[in-house]
Amino acid sequence: MRATMRLHALARRATSGTVPANRSNNVAFIGLGRMGYEMATNLWKKKFTDNNSGELIVCDARQEVAMRFVEETSGKNASFVKTPREAVLSAGTIITMLPSSPHVLSVYEGFSEGIIPALKELSAEEAQKTLCIDSTTCHVSTSQELSQILGEVQVNIVDAPVSGGVSGAKAGTLSFLVGGPENSFALAVPFLNLMGKRVIHCGPSGSGLAAKICNNMVLGVQQAVVAEAMLLGQRLGLDPKVLARVINSSTGRCWASEVNNPVKDAVEVPEGQAGPPAQRKYEGGFAASLMLKACDRLFVLVSPLAKVTFKDMGLATGSGKILNVPLPLGKKAEEVYAEMLKTKPELANRDFSSVYKYLEEL
Repeated sequence: MRATMRLHALARRATSGTVPANRSNNVAFIGLGRMGYEMATNLWKKKFTDNNSGELIVCDARQEVAMRFVEETSGKNASFVKTPREAVLSAGTIITMLPSSPHVLSVYEGFSEGIIPALKELSAEEAQKTLCIDSTTCHVSTSQELSQILGEVQVNIVDAPVSGGVSGAKAGTLSFLVGGPENSFALAVPFLNLMGKRVIHCGPSGSGLAAKICNNMVLGVQQAVVAEAMLLGQRLGLDPKVLARVINSSTGRCWASEVNNPVKDAVEVPEGQAGPPAQRKYEGGFAASLMLKACDRLFVLVSPLAKVTFKDMGLATGSGKILNVPLPLGKKAEEVYAEMLKTKPELANRDFSSVYKYLEEL
């Protein structure tokens, strides 16, 4: 009972027309998944533990997760809200880290409880002080659509997807690939620097996502071929530790082998570090299902006539189809992950390096 009362005391109440005087000093973080939770934790530790002029406000569809986050901070310059609307009314900077495009559209456009309707409740002056940073890996068109809508009311927004995985989010070493106007980018940099190590401006709205999509396609292909090579090497009689050492000191060296090697105990793990998800039965990494994102909204990139629905690395292969760019390796990797989750759905929430287990059992 006392814990429940305490958590309710840590909740921030925001009602129509109620805007705190220090709104511009507050940051709201919406989406506390595997990546978001670690990012929000770093943001709180580096900005709010010794700062009494503002607070971090968290929000998640799973309210118990947001409540746990605030409880872990002992409520020091931290609180939670139930809806994106309350987050906007409470904070001048809004960071979203969501699963995919439909979730972004829901959080931003979401009837009366979304970000955009909430911005309309604010005065024009207060709304124009707002900065939105979306770190979701979603459709380029989704980001461009939101940028256009918010740009019309002079609200700053950038797309800032990340590279580095859950381990990078926890260590604060993420790379942020940012799309948006120069002035919006400049406003976002101080916040991104608190959660990552590198911040790269890729161009106008949607450019960060375009770069992320291309990078993810490379990663998906690499992880699958590393799994194949590790499996083949063992069948040829090689010790996986020896093979990993060879690959990681030769021309095959890549993140998928060196950091995210899919074979348990194949790489040395520094003391005090968790190591790749393979060390933990593929728990705690980048979920395989996120490599196969289902999109229930048509993706329009070039023109209203160029429509296609797709999933998975389809963020890349779908774009290739629209733009007539051949992506044979990307398409094949897409098929591998799709078949993997079709035949072994229990791997959906495991790290995508579990493609090794799928191949091993074929």
